[in-house]
Amino acid sequence: MRDVKKEISDKLAEIERKENVKVLYAVESGSRAWGVESPDSDYDVRFVYVRQKKEYLSLRERRDVIEWQLDEVLDINGWDLKKTLVQFHKGNATLFEWANSPIVYKTTEEWEEIYKSCRQYFSEKAAFSHYYGTANSAYKQYLQGDGVRYKKYIYALRPLLACRYMENNHGIPPVRFENLLKQALPVELSKEIERMLTAKANSDEKEINPKMPVIHKFIEEEIVRYGRISKEMEDDRMPDWDVLEGVFLEVLEDVPEVVC
Repeated sequence: MRDVKKEISDKLAEIERKENVKVLYAVESGSRAWGVESPDSDYDVRFVYVRQKKEYLSLRERRDVIEWQLDEVLDINGWDLKKTLVQFHKGNATLFEWANSPIVYKTTEEWEEIYKSCRQYFSEKAAFSHYYGTANSAYKQYLQGDGVRYKKYIYALRPLLACRYMENNHGIPPVRFENLLKQALPVELSKEIERMLTAKANSDEKEINPKMPVIHKFIEEEIVRYGRISKEMEDDRMPDWDVLEGVFLEVLEDVPEVVC
């Protein structure tokens, strides 16, 4: 039987060795992190890495991502630390999801300190815009036909429920779909979502299913509502760079000349 977690650990070690980087943090992203995977779901591994200090002083440009593997089982790629800190400054909602993933393959003391400093850069405006855009895109791209792949319902529902969480709690929304469902929702909607999740968990991800009118109506109405709210929100992103600059320099000081 294939031991995927060990395989992921081995792949991360291979990346460190061949790229001469240090992986600071590696997690599961996507449906498995959300807790709504199907039997044939792949593993979406995302990681943050740091290179040697001298690499950041070079005049030669380097790619700030490592795309390591993409097949039917594993999707592995990562971001350089500098890119990561720039994205924290922008309030990148996807990055905050990685930072709060319930499935962690590797973490380090450096990462714990990084995120402790970077939490203050969470932006409701940026997150609202991201989640609204994700839901609207999923609705337009996948939910216009006569049938629906239930996985696509989640692609629209989850970001809308994240918006609802921020609207009511003003904080970083949970990653797990089940935790987002703990919010106050119409009883009929909750029952339909549970029915949909049960069907999804026991079927192929590519299977086309009948539309569920209650869910469809909720998605349509919330997209309109959150689109309006998103436009009206004031920009709350933190302009200061000093904390991030300090974190970056502190991590680089501790990186050995030969990382691995």
